Order: sequence, then structure tokens, then C-alpha cells
Amino acid sequence: MGLSRLAALHGVATSFSPSAGVTQPVPETTVVAVLGALGIDATTPEAVRDALAAAESAARARLLPATLVVWSGEPLPPALSALPPGTELAVRLEEAGETDEPVLLRVPAGEPDPAGPGSAWWSGPPLGVHRLTAHAPGREPQDCTLVVAPDRVPQPPGRTHGFLVQLYSLLSARSWGMGDLGDLADLASWSGRRLGTGFVQINPLHAAVPGDPTDPSPYRPSSRRFPDPVHLRIESVPEYGHVPDPVALDALRRKGAELREAVLDKGALIDRDAVWTLKRQALDLLVAVPLTPGRHAAYCDFLAAQGRALEDHALWCALAEVHGPDWHGWPQDLRDPRSDATARARTELLDRVDFHCRLAWLTDTQLAEAQRAAQDAGMAVGIVHDLAVGVHPGGADTWAQQDAFAQGMSVGAPPDAFNARGQDWGLPPWRPDALAALGYAPYRGLLRGLLAHAGALRIDHVMGLFRLWWVPEGRPPTEGTYVTHDAEAMLAVLVLEAHRAGTVVMGEDLGTVEPGVREALARRGVLGTSVLWFERDWAGDGRPLAPERWREDCLATATTHDLPSTAARLTGDHVTLRHRLGLLARPLDEELREDGADTAEWLALLTRLGMLPEGAGDEEAAVRAVHRFLLRTPARMAGVWLPDTIGDRRPQNLPGTWDQYPNWRLPIADAEGVPVTLEQLAASPRLHRLVDVLRNPGERPEVREAP
Repeated sequence: MGLSRLAALHGVATSFSPSAGVTQPVPETTVVAVLGALGIDATTPEAVRDALAAAESAARARLLPATLVVWSGEPLPPALSALPPGTELAVRLEEAGETDEPVLLRVPAGEPDPAGPGSAWWSGPPLGVHRLTAHAPGREPQDCTLVVAPDRVPQPPGRTHGFLVQLYSLLSARSWGMGDLGDLADLASWSGRRLGTGFVQINPLHAAVPGDPTDPSPYRPSSRRFPDPVHLRIESVPEYGHVPDPVALDALRRKGAELREAVLDKGALIDRDAVWTLKRQALDLLVAVPLTPGRHAAYCDFLAAQGRALEDHALWCALAEVHGPDWHGWPQDLRDPRSDATARARTELLDRVDFHCRLAWLTDTQLAEAQRAAQDAGMAVGIVHDLAVGVHPGGADTWAQQDAFAQGMSVGAPPDAFNARGQDWGLPPWRPDALAALGYAPYRGLLRGLLAHAGALRIDHVMGLFRLWWVPEGRPPTEGTYVTHDAEAMLAVLVLEAHRAGTVVMGEDLGTVEPGVREALARRGVLGTSVLWFERDWAGDGRPLAPERWREDCLATATTHDLPSTAARLTGDHVTLRHRLGLLARPLDEELREDGADTAEWLALLTRLGMLPEGAGDEEAAVRAVHRFLLRTPARMAGVWLPDTIGDRRPQNLPGTWDQYPNWRLPIADAEGVPVTLEQLAASPRLHRLVDVLRNPGERPEVREAP
């Protein structure tokens, strides 16, 4: 009982529900290990008793929680309303300097005014993350983090549609073997101006962990705070035309063209490492070119704005070049980013540190240019960036922010009806207590970096703002447990930073979602994600959900990067692919029958609604019908998987595989598997037939008798 109470006080679950009406206990050894990662000794009954007594004593003594959230225009939280009369509050504002005096408030005698922030005594500190100190009569002063946030994130201006694409897969005639930020800007400009699209959603562009080979997944990065320079368009760097050795640079460009041709014409996979090898050599030449006074001033401003976070990231990159990409294997003194040895290394590797800072600046500049191209093209939203769930355990973020991460833990998913073994994603989690103690600085910095040049932000596994499944090192995912965040604080910081940047926010809320999570997100204006094939009346007859019954506050799509393309879903190709790879749990004929019945139900609904006059035998027409359906829903945003526009049948990622399938390495291709460039996409008759549906959502197709 004591261990359960102690776990509850620290947000650690002792049981979970893998399905409705089923409760599964968490192994006691897991609870002890997770508490240990949070700095709580629970290894013996005596330790549990002492830790519980200390935690309960601290809770009784606290006037305020570790983090206090005040929503603009809403009543004050109970913690403020219940403060003893005469309590003095000193608010040190977020932007205050060392000599600035804090804002002073006093709780009046008598009943607190329930009117909230507009009450007489609460003067309403400005939006921001501040430091609040409470001086109650007869009590020791206490500090907490005060988050003052708007009530909602910005919303998309009206209904809009756009493309979803994995950027690396979108090659143009100018790419060096994989899609780049120049291609992104061109896609945004063309689709916004010619097709009327309102956004382009891309995969995470976070900095990868270098390796041999590098992990190609964009969802297991070294750093979520800084982008990867592999996405740079080399020719667009202003110093490109001033390199002293243009012959060497041109030779690298030709080799980049050979990589592109190998992917497009010879069936080669996208080779990120080969692309980066060439671009790194080119960037060595470009960075050697002196900056003009104006460019130098802009670079210095960037360095000042990014501060220590960029210095640490660049130093990790420089040290990784010498000692390898996993800092756990570095010399002991260099594993501490604040050690004397690390400070000396910062000086010794100054040129390489500056090199990596320069790359971060160049990449940031091209990200800004891509968003500007989208805005200039009239896009209502623009570029939608993606935030991965976490980072690689040996990467830059975990090295620079060691105190913020839970050592010996990784996040994943519990066992459920779809995966009895659970999942371990190999990503160390942030410690909720450390985030609160740091005033959520790592989280705020991450959001500011991502939102700086975004029209919207997609948050992968958005349920992680509320709780994450922690798996102790060396144990199977089935022996993990949930650890809760202060969801109110996590949401408030997100809403605050999105408000400051003027960006829309959407969350990937597919799969098992804790009750109340979708409602809490919707209240704060965070859009959800609804995928057609999963939208059924699960509380009723289980049939496909009619379009008018879909939620409004969502991004509606037919697929995602982890799911089959629409053509593959309609034809059953995704089932036969999994069969070839030995991934099916049942015989092929059973899987095909069930999948075919599921698809047939949807096609029948599309036919009844008059969206598929061509009949179920026309795969291209069925893809158009699916998107007519999405546009019939009230969803604020409708996303089209760019490979769907030309009938690509291959998934970009096949969960459950590693080397059995070329995840994250395929170019966009047509129905026959022939790679297609951005230029060819722009001229594709099939794409334009689908776009006609998007541009005229209210236009019903002419009904004709099916052949």
C-alpha cells in the first residue's frame, strides 16, 4: 500500500487498462525502477516509508504546486483562490532583467473574488512563464513556476486542404539524391499558386545521429531542437557563387546528380549518408567564404538568439566527429557538458563548433524561405512541421540536458489488442519533475525553435503531453508503466508558444487515448487527427462513420506515413506485402477476406453517397471518392498523402520491420513503382484529376452506370 501511495504522489501508475474493462497490474520491480529514475529510493520497505513521509510532509507544507497555470480570461486556479488572506505574491516576469523589481500582489481579506484574472487583487501578469514567490503569514516563502497562457492556440482561417509528404522522398531535377528545402519551397509555391492548397505537412527535420549507416528514421533524432543540414539546398546558399575553387564544388554537384539519377533511373534507394558526405564537403568549401557585413551581422544575431543551446549542440557535433556519435562512449570528462575538459574541448574545436553553428543558421534560413514561399503563394497555413516523440539516447539533446532525462528508461507503448508484446521506441523520456524545476525551459526552447518558421505544428503521439509509457532498460515493453506529466502545464506552455508564433497545432491522437485527453486538447484548440479507415461507429454498430458525424477540430486524412497508401489499401496490396515479409499473424486468405470486407464497406458507403459513380472496380476513381468523402466531413483541415496523387502503392514506413523493408528510403513513385520527380508530379494528369476534386468540393460527380 505504501509503494502504491508513493507511486501515485509521483505520477507513476501501478496498473493500466489495455482494453475496456480490463485492468493489468504493473510489476512492483517496474514501479521501483521508475521511481528510482525520478530520484526516489523505493528499494526497501524502510526506504518507501521514509520517501512517503517526506513526500506527504512536503505536500502538506506547500502553499502552491510546483507549476501554476493561469488561463487568460478564465477563473483563477483553486490554488491561488485558496491562499491565506494577507499572502504577498512576488512575480518575477519572464523578460525581467537582474535589476528589475518583481510585480507585487496581495491576497485580500475575506472571500476571494471568483471572477478570476479580472478580480481586484489579481493584476494579471502578462502572458509568459514567470517565477512566483508566495509569502504567507507565518510561513516560509515558497517559489513556483507561473505560466500565464491564452485560452486557445490560433486556428486555421477557414477550412483548407493540403499535401502530406516525407521530404526526403520528394526529389526534383535539382536534388542531390534526396528531397531538400529547395524542393519544399518549390512544392509550396507551385501547389499554393496553381492548386489552391493551404498547407504542406512534412516529416520531422530534426538533426540525425551520424552513423555508419545513419538511422534513416526521422523519428529518432539526435536533437529535436535543431534541424538537420542534410536538407540544405547547396546551390541556394549565397556563398555558393564565391567559392575560390568552383571546380571542386561543381564536381560535388555532379556527384549529387549521380545520386539523384541512381534513385530515379536505376532503382537505388535513397542514401542519406552518401548525400550528407557530398553536402558536408560542399559546406566545408562554402563556410570558408567570408560572410558579407550584412550576412555576418545576421549570423551574429542568430548566435545570440540561440545562446547556450546552440553552443552545446554544435559542440556535441564537433565532439562526435572525434569520439563517435554516442556520448556514453566518450572519455569520462567529456560526458559532462559543464566539465573543465569539455570547456577546453570547446576552445580546441572552435573551428568545428563554428562550422556546425553556421550550418544551423543556414538551415534555419532556408526553413524561413520555405515558409515565406508558402505564404507568398497564398497558403492559409503554410509549412506544417512535425515534432517527434523523443530523441536518441546517445544524441546531442540527452548529452546537453542530462538532468532533464530519466536515465535507464525509454518510452514506448503498452500491450494492447493490436500488439500483445507492446512497443519500446528506444527514446529516453523527460523527467516531469525536472521539467517543472527548470521552468519547462527545455520544452519551451524546443517549441520556439520548431515554431519559428512554421505555419502549423504536428505533434506525434500527442498523448505524451499527458502521460508516457516508460520501459526500464533491459525489460520487455510489457513490464513498463505510465508516468504522467503535468498536462495542464505542458498544454499551457504549448498554447503560449503557439500564440506567440501565430501557429496552428495538431496532434496525432490515433490508437489508445486516455479518457479526457481529446476533450482537453480540443478545449485548447489543438486539432486531432482522423484517418478514414479508422473512423467507425465503435460505440454502436461498428460501421463506417458518416461524414457529418466526424469531428470538426481535426486534420482528416486517408493515410499517414506509417499506414498503407490509399491505392494499396483499396487493392489489398498492403496485406500481400506483409505476407511476403512474414508479418501476418493469420493465414493470408483470412487476412485478405477481412481486409476486403472492411474496404467493401467503405466503398459501399461512398457509392451510396454518390461519390463513386465509376464503380468499385476503378482504383483511381476510388482514390478520388475517398477524398470527396474527406471534404464532405466538417474537418477544419484535409490532408492528401502526396504519393496518393499518382497511385503509389508502397508505404514509406512499415512498422514492425527493420532491414526487411526499406523504411524511410523510398522516393515517391507511380502505380508501377517508377520514381517520379517534382516536375513530373506537377504535370501528372492523375494528380490534376484528384486536385479537381479538392478545388471543387461541392461539385458532385456525374453519376453513370458502373461497367
